[in-house]
Amino acid sequence: MSEPDMELASGIAAFEAKEFARAMQLLQPLAERGDPRAQYRVAIMAQVGLGMVKNCASAVKWMRAAAEQGFALAQHGLGFMYFQGECTKADPVEAAKWFRLAADQGLAGSQSTLAMMYEKGVGVERDAAEARKWREQSEKTA
Repeated sequence: MSEPDMELASGIAAFEAKEFARAMQLLQPLAERGDPRAQYRVAIMAQVGLGMVKNCASAVKWMRAAAEQGFALAQHGLGFMYFQGECTKADPVEAAKWFRLAADQGLAGSQSTLAMMYEKGVGVERDAAEARKWREQSEKTA
């Protein structure tokens, strides 16, 4: 296992053990080097204020960085930020875009959220067939 892989494993372990100050210390340098798994966790800590003061600008920056690299959990997280107006201006169209990218990778939470958006016409045209498709996908995936 390489040095960055060891740091990532240690950082994720610290994150999961709720040792957020330690997790940030280990994950921040990896996030800055472009690791989407580290970026995602740094974004979560910044978004909620775990081991640091809540920092919305940092949360959006890191969540977007990981999402743009195709990291499905970050795509879902960014979709959620836009959907809820959490740390950014609410934008249901932008939310739908990110949920769809994560849903296409098989993330059940994004699939069911997308189904609801199509059912209600939030951020997308109301479309019962599309809603049914995503609902069925989410049930298969879950």
